[in-house]
Amino acid sequence: MKRALVTIVTAVLGVLVVAGSILAISRLDREPAYLEATPAGTIQTPQGELPHATIELSIMPNTSADYPGPSGGVNALIENNGVEQNEGWPFYWPSTSLKLPAHTAITVTVKQYDGGTAPWNPYWAKVHGTVGGTMTVNGKDVTEIKPADLGHTFTIHQYPQAGQDNLFVSVPMIAVPSNAKNEANGYPAPQVITFTFITGGPGEYVWNCEDPCGDSYQDFGGVMQARGWMSGRIVVA
Repeated sequence: MKRALVTIVTAVLGVLVVAGSILAISRLDREPAYLEATPAGTIQTPQGELPHATIELSIMPNTSADYPGPSGGVNALIENNGVEQNEGWPFYWPSTSLKLPAHTAITVTVKQYDGGTAPWNPYWAKVHGTVGGTMTVNGKDVTEIKPADLGHTFTIHQYPQAGQDNLFVSVPMIAVPSNAKNEANGYPAPQVITFTFITGGPGEYVWNCEDPCGDSYQDFGGVMQARGWMSGRIVVA
């Protein structure tokens, strides 16, 4: 009888441990809160007049009181490594979870405050998938930048197995010069990058930075793979 009771208690404890682990993992897997594009009337495109929406992001080189960085959910894995390590990691702000309307021209404005590193492949220093194949950098239209001037990228990928419209966009984010002085907010004046792309039908996509700015193998670990930092999700609906 005693042996049977021990077996039952052990089994119950095992179930509780597994359930707790599943709950903990599910909490860590939660995405950051979605940032929704703002409707902005209509716009003329090569596809004719389309609905227009805008979204604004920033790339921060490190955390601060004004820009505390991502927290909670999946990012708790990184936070456990210590605040000191997080303070020197770049991140997109205010979120890497984006919600965009379908069949709409989306204009993205990014204020880029970080320095840069040369990419492993100069392909990422060129503009891909935008309206007209261009972006503006501080008001000037360009189709590419020098690889040595690359700070980060904004690169949308399609899930290979998804039965949804193709959406591939990659835009280089030019780096802040290494000799730029910080302003009163503790950051240098940003590079302002603007570009427009057109969404198709509803779908879910991933996006990330393709310039090596993380750690581990080829500098693509750490924040490069972390939702809320330099990787995220896009829902087109």
